Amino acid sequence: METLLAQHRRLKLDHCLPELTALVKEKRAFLDTARGNFLRFKTVVDAIPEYTPSFVDLASKAVTIGRKTDVPEEEYEPLYESLAQLCPWRKGPFNFFGIEIDSEWQSWMKWDRLEKHAGSFKGKRILDIGSSNGYYMFRAAAQDPLMVLGVEPQSSFYFQYLALQKFLKLSNVFCLPVPHDQLPQMDRYFDTVFCMGVLYHRKSPIDMLKDIGASLKPGGMLILENLIIDSRKNMCLFPQDRYAKMRNVFFIPDLLVMESWLLRAGFENIRCVDVTKTSFEEQRKTPWIQTETLKDFLDPEDCSKTVEGYPAPVRAIFMATAV
Repeated sequence: METLLAQHRRLKLDHCLPELTALVKEKRAFLDTARGNFLRFKTVVDAIPEYTPSFVDLASKAVTIGRKTDVPEEEYEPLYESLAQLCPWRKGPFNFFGIEIDSEWQSWMKWDRLEKHAGSFKGKRILDIGSSNGYYMFRAAAQDPLMVLGVEPQSSFYFQYLALQKFLKLSNVFCLPVPHDQLPQMDRYFDTVFCMGVLYHRKSPIDMLKDIGASLKPGGMLILENLIIDSRKNMCLFPQDRYAKMRNVFFIPDLLVMESWLLRAGFENIRCVDVTKTSFEEQRKTPWIQTETLKDFLDPEDCSKTVEGYPAPVRAIFMATAV
């Protein structure tokens, strides 16, 4: 976190430096006195030795750090056990010195769907809202952006990111353990904002989209991935209680509603570049998670429906330009 402040001049963050400094100090104090899951995961990451990887690959399906021979043989099993203690690994895959972390989501599939429409990230300032362990940030970093900033309040995901950065040491990738609404106002700062798998968790999606628009420079791009209803009937699903066993899902729009939200939030050049039904290939149980996954969320007799009887998850990627 301090690295972000140290580079504020290069990153031209002077306009929000006081607020950002206060936030970083607050979160540093919180982490230094962490309890519960934050303390548990912090203890694991702090104890991992800092091996020097012989190579790094950010451009392949699995973000890859080093080779097995980079780690002393007697320390290899403890490294595996440490990474296992950071479960669940939702996003990925990753390869730590030959240790293959087969994450729940094959995130490269989503990345492949959006990358071909996004243009170059070289020299760009990127914000990733709900960045998880940083998989998409690291994939973007392969194109040499000026900076990628993630915000991720979940303890396990944030410390997975710290474990990766312990070896990657990327000077243009940062993450803050905060929700998006605690980030200081960074008016018209970012060239690109990723908001993937977040909007349906918000009670006021249009307000969130307006906040995102205010953080993008004119002509900047929003890359939005969201659960949708695969129709254009101007309908929106509001689950009575849970959706696919998730309690915090509020609005699932159809394609036309999603476009209307973006228009009302002030975006233009709105286009849906992909619609994909979530498959058992893309999201599934692996040894790196200990919780339920897609198969458990669907009706066992009709996989076109969730266990609650709603349409099974379909996700769309939208791209839109800030005015």
